[in-house]
Amino acid sequence: MKNFIFISPNFPTNYWMFCRELKKNGLNVLGIGDQPYDELSSDLKDSLNEYYKVSNLENDEEVYRAVAFLIFKHGRIDWLESNNEYWLERDARLRTDFNITSGFQVADIPHIKFKSRMKEFYKKAGIPVARYHMVDTPEGCLEFIKEVGYPVVAKPDNGVGASHTFKIENGRQLNSFFKLKWPNTPYIMEEFIAGEVNSYDAIIDSRGEPMFETGNVTPMSIMDIVNNNDNSIYYILKNLPDDTRAAGRATVKSFGVKSRFVHFEFFRLQKDQEGLGKKGEIVALEVNMRPSGGFTPDMIDFAHSTDVYKIWADMIAFDRSTMPIGQHAYCAFAGRRDGKDFSLSHADIVEKYKDNMKMVERIPDVLSGAMGNQMYIATFSSQKEMDAFYKDILKCNE
Repeated sequence: MKNFIFISPNFPTNYWMFCRELKKNGLNVLGIGDQPYDELSSDLKDSLNEYYKVSNLENDEEVYRAVAFLIFKHGRIDWLESNNEYWLERDARLRTDFNITSGFQVADIPHIKFKSRMKEFYKKAGIPVARYHMVDTPEGCLEFIKEVGYPVVAKPDNGVGASHTFKIENGRQLNSFFKLKWPNTPYIMEEFIAGEVNSYDAIIDSRGEPMFETGNVTPMSIMDIVNNNDNSIYYILKNLPDDTRAAGRATVKSFGVKSRFVHFEFFRLQKDQEGLGKKGEIVALEVNMRPSGGFTPDMIDFAHSTDVYKIWADMIAFDRSTMPIGQHAYCAFAGRRDGKDFSLSHADIVEKYKDNMKMVERIPDVLSGAMGNQMYIATFSSQKEMDAFYKDILKCNE
């Protein structure tokens, strides 16, 4: 029996389903987390063969000892994963330390976590990238801005999501950025791209071939949502465009991805941009070597009448899957921010779209910065229907 250690199987709350499918496939599923066992959901408890509680998942030494104990008790570990961006570097360190070869090692981390290092691999895939400058001094940044023009975007070179991302439109904002940026943290400054974020989401087998592919679109900038405390929307596409598919597959090959669930982000240009491409073309943004966050795996299931938790677990256990893909639809996410005077109440929305609604839940506080406070997930057969849903969800009284 293969041993699988799942780091933080209780968060996000839907990740217990990865464990469920692993256990169904005959793996010995071992969880490490900091939530007391008695507080775990019954679904998660049933999906684990053993759970090791640490006092704090941030304590690397404690997690290291947990892995060592599980190896002592169960033998060699075949897989170790969190499927979570926050823990990717630590996952790699643990694999390297314990000679777990089925996944990224410490040496792989720079080109999958540092935005500046990703660019060379996107270029190798033939995908245009934004010009950039590693933040040094105000004078050095001004030289770069003279080359590309305002606005520019500055963010941690190794960051999660849109955390501490700045859109800089003038000298005053540049000065403010230098006062607000985190000390001793490398930042990358890039030319601004007027584009809509389009993603390639796929489960890749051990040969680097896709077992399942889809994509999502984020019409609103995550950076603006976080910085402006705005509502959040994105949706799973009914059908993946050919150019996104081609760019995603080329990126998989360039980065050497094997046996992973991935979420690659691209810009689709909203206007011609010199040095990057024509309106409607694909430009690189960043790679994420894990599933798209939050409830996106569930949304993918709703959009394609399938089960990506099972497909992923089948990839782990068998390197193939017979899970069918059913009828396709758009699956829309809307996250409303508390404190806004919306035209339609929560009850109005639930009643009007009861035949389309798949999930209605409060968003955990730790995710609310990028996703809002109250979420609605619904499916639609056409983009016109989905657009009407978003109009109703987001409309506020004047």
